[in-house]
Amino acid sequence: MASFKNLYSNRKLDPGFDSNFSVDYVIPYNIPEEGKAEAEAGFIQLIEALVKVGLTTEVRNGRDRSLLIFVKVASEKVLSDQVYWSRLSDWLNGARTVGPDKDLASSFRDEPVSEAERLRVVYLLMTKPKNEGGAGITPGSGLWKNVDSIFPLHNHTFNRNWIQKMSSKYIIDDTNLNEIRNSFGESIAFYFAFMQSYFKFLVFPAAAGFATYSLLGQFSWLYTVFVSLWSVVFFEFWKRKEVDLAIQWGVRGVSNIQHPRPQFEFEHEAEDPVTGEMVKVYSPFKRLGTQLLQIPFALACILVLGTLIATCNSLEIFITEVYDGPFKQYLTFLPTVILVVMTPTFSTVLQAFAERLTQMENYETLDAHHAALVQKQFVLNFIVSYMALFFTAFVYIPFGNFLVPYLDIWRAAAQRLTPSGKAFATQEFVINPARISNQMFYFTVTAQVVNLITETMLPYVKRQVLNEAKEVQSKITNNGQGKKIEDPPEEEAFLNRVRSEVELETYDVTNDYREMVVQFGYLSLFSVAWPLAACCFLVNNWVELRSDAVKIAITSRRPIPWRADSIGPWLNALGFLSWLGTLTSAAIVSLCSSKDPNGAAGSLTDHKGWAVLLSVFLAEHFYLAVQMAVRVVMSKMNSPGVQKERKERFLMKKKLLQENLNQEVDEKAAAPGIAKTEEISRAVLEEEARQASIRGQGLADEM
Repeated sequence: MASFKNLYSNRKLDPGFDSNFSVDYVIPYNIPEEGKAEAEAGFIQLIEALVKVGLTTEVRNGRDRSLLIFVKVASEKVLSDQVYWSRLSDWLNGARTVGPDKDLASSFRDEPVSEAERLRVVYLLMTKPKNEGGAGITPGSGLWKNVDSIFPLHNHTFNRNWIQKMSSKYIIDDTNLNEIRNSFGESIAFYFAFMQSYFKFLVFPAAAGFATYSLLGQFSWLYTVFVSLWSVVFFEFWKRKEVDLAIQWGVRGVSNIQHPRPQFEFEHEAEDPVTGEMVKVYSPFKRLGTQLLQIPFALACILVLGTLIATCNSLEIFITEVYDGPFKQYLTFLPTVILVVMTPTFSTVLQAFAERLTQMENYETLDAHHAALVQKQFVLNFIVSYMALFFTAFVYIPFGNFLVPYLDIWRAAAQRLTPSGKAFATQEFVINPARISNQMFYFTVTAQVVNLITETMLPYVKRQVLNEAKEVQSKITNNGQGKKIEDPPEEEAFLNRVRSEVELETYDVTNDYREMVVQFGYLSLFSVAWPLAACCFLVNNWVELRSDAVKIAITSRRPIPWRADSIGPWLNALGFLSWLGTLTSAAIVSLCSSKDPNGAAGSLTDHKGWAVLLSVFLAEHFYLAVQMAVRVVMSKMNSPGVQKERKERFLMKKKLLQENLNQEVDEKAAAPGIAKTEEISRAVLEEEARQASIRGQGLADEM
């Protein structure tokens, strides 16, 4: 079989890209023992489909009865055509203010093809339906059930330089964001831009929280007002910032260019009243009926997870504040153990239901399907992340004395476990408002550290252990009946690296967005109980930004460089948490404010329901007033992206006007004599007839 060197093109490669033998994508293809003939037939069809759309392939052996299909564009003309049509589609759909130049050399000179754009158009060339000019490959389904996945190879030179830059700089700038965008696409670049903006804004609540904790203590009205104001300003700033970035990156409105979902099941085809094209139709009323199932789904989440969290919290209250018998120091860990074991189990089951429900809703596009799934995931994450704190703030603190009798169930259970004839000691139950502060410490410090370890270090250790185990197994197999994979010497190191990348997990930026949105919720909803939360988040996010880079570059497969014009459905989640945080913070301060300035922070007052409701009412109106004021102020500010868009539109209008005006001037110059016009027309017609005669004579001679 031909060497990988045959895949090289004459173009100048990006730094580090030549280490991948100019390969664009890798397709792991499984050939099971059972159904081997069918798998081999599917393999031939796969190669034919790839070649038919202008791609070239090379095949090498993988691990565990699999093949590695290496794919790249067959010629620069194929790539140029795909990029041109992609940019033209963007312009037609309003994502670009200026259409691409028909002179491809000039167009690519003014706007070079980035590595991310190249990889994206190649991926679409493989996965788009055949009626849209693609190969129609959908991994794991139908004809392509033996196609494990499709993924691009890491550019290790870029990754190494990127991590070095990230680790040596305090903040990342626009140059770094453009590098991320050109390598991993706008979807990943938007995440890092959001993280950087969020990190910068965290400086203000961190400073205010430290000052509040040092001077005023917990449950401060002043800090509550500041956090509410901060959350509104950040949310409105980011809404404007992502529009600015989308314009600068040329992707504004790109979410309207949605990719069809291969799993979409249509009922019939109908003619589009605007375009006249035949489109696939699914009844919106059927989808609405399925979407209504989200209500019982949300209730089921609240019932299952809420019952689990309320049960464990009541058990923890009994053990820590009522029970005073033997083994108390060990029993205090019991509720945590139950939550750690049971919560992921229930969450996994409910997550599976959420995915199934989203599939039943049968969306036409990938973006719509993803947004619907994120909404359901947000409900799950909201309950898992905040239910314990809501229970403490709005059940335990205001109604703790009324709930004490219900703790007798735990008392009875403890008595049964106590040896016969012996009684365990108890202590008087006293509501402790500091409990919510202790919980916030856990969620903002302990949980963040644990998450960092499980997210970054654990996958790396797991990968190393698995590699060692496979090497041992390989040695044992080679000493027996097995056959070692023999690679060409010049390709051996490269192929071993590719086989390792095949076994990496797929990176999903949704998980990182979810983590940051949940953190924002802790800050806006409950940081009044522990004002140092923002300080911890500031430190955590500096590390998180760099650990995410490591996760993308080392412990995960290289993501498909998708485009995006915003952070997607997570923007609505931020807005909801910002609004709810204002109400929650005001209510918590009303319930937990100290008796007097000289009293212990967090000591309980004789709160009244009307006072809590009034504080919530005023907080909401404060939020709405601040939001309106911030929007008015920001509307007066002109951002670089908006200026760029205005300039491009102005130049385009100017060009069109100049062309039309010149045409009118030429017509007026020819107007003085009709005879002159007729003479010119006659000459043009005679020349066209002469050229047609010459072309006809040429065809006759060829025949």
